[in-house]
Amino acid sequence: MNVVIIGCGVVGAAIAYELSLVKRLKITVCDRQPPAQASTGAALGVLMGAISQKIKGKAWQMRQTSIQRYETLIPELEALTGRKIPFNRQGILMLLSDSSLEVMSAWEKLVEIRHSQGWHLEIWDTAKLQNICPQVDCEKITGAVYSPQDRQLDPTALTLALVEAAQQNGVTFKFGVTVLDAQTSPPESSPQFCVQLETTEGKISADWFVVAAGLGSTPLTAKLNQIIDIRPVLGQALQMRVGHPLGNPDFQPAITGNDVHIVPVGGGDYWVGATVEFPSNGNEIPPNQELLESVREQAIAFCPELATATILRTWSGLRPRPEGRPAPVIGKLPGFSNILLATGHYRNGVLLAPATAYAIREMISDRAVASR
Repeated sequence: MNVVIIGCGVVGAAIAYELSLVKRLKITVCDRQPPAQASTGAALGVLMGAISQKIKGKAWQMRQTSIQRYETLIPELEALTGRKIPFNRQGILMLLSDSSLEVMSAWEKLVEIRHSQGWHLEIWDTAKLQNICPQVDCEKITGAVYSPQDRQLDPTALTLALVEAAQQNGVTFKFGVTVLDAQTSPPESSPQFCVQLETTEGKISADWFVVAAGLGSTPLTAKLNQIIDIRPVLGQALQMRVGHPLGNPDFQPAITGNDVHIVPVGGGDYWVGATVEFPSNGNEIPPNQELLESVREQAIAFCPELATATILRTWSGLRPRPEGRPAPVIGKLPGFSNILLATGHYRNGVLLAPATAYAIREMISDRAVASR
């Protein structure tokens, strides 16, 4: 069975690798640019699973599946490709600035729920926080929640490893290829199916088409008269060099507070981000320098040593946010029997990539079994 995946960010690459483990699938991945360029290349890779407020249903299930899969996926990919994927196993520390009874009892409840689900969370008071993470020095901080089983990884390194591992398993990747048009069955046939795509490299036909193109999914689905409206949300971040680890060099979790992440990336360097900037008119979003500066100032307020850090680089990326519906969009394109959507992950593409890949694999292999 032929499967064509459109888009090679972390989600498209994860789907390609997951499907490459299924026998008798011939997989091709197309992207108009090299892998991990768009939102993946800009992401900080903070995987907030157990520490997230999602406790049931699909939203929690996908997080749990992904966090569990990463524990096996990273060593698996490293062994297959010989690449090193930076993977921080020291957890996520969430700083709290509200110790009201209501807020603390909500966290205590989450600790209990996670415990019943087989996950561990700890609530720290300021004394424990000061003792374990002396770099956090901010009078507004009233405590913290520590999630030892959540992770952070390098999204670009992960995506390149997924591509290489999928290639070793026989997947074909075509970069610099743009989809121009789609040929479908007659409109009166219900449901319709996509026969082939016309691309800048000629026609590509397949049994299944998987749209994992982030913001590129909107123009693509427009060609099929079933527009999936995905809008850009800009995020900016910076890499700062302190020159030595903040606090205890042997304990370097990702630190987050008030939606600002301080992510250790080795060698005394830290990623700090990210802004959340919506388009004001149309889809143009010029990066707002003041917002980036306020993120940097917030990080310094948490960890004052960052005030003397050198800014090595700043960058921005557009996150794909579905309009008027929850993120992500996973499932069949309405009206079509052989087009699957795996897009619009907004701020959770890296976190949910493994679970998304599982979901697509199930949809395709269920149908493959049924059609035999």
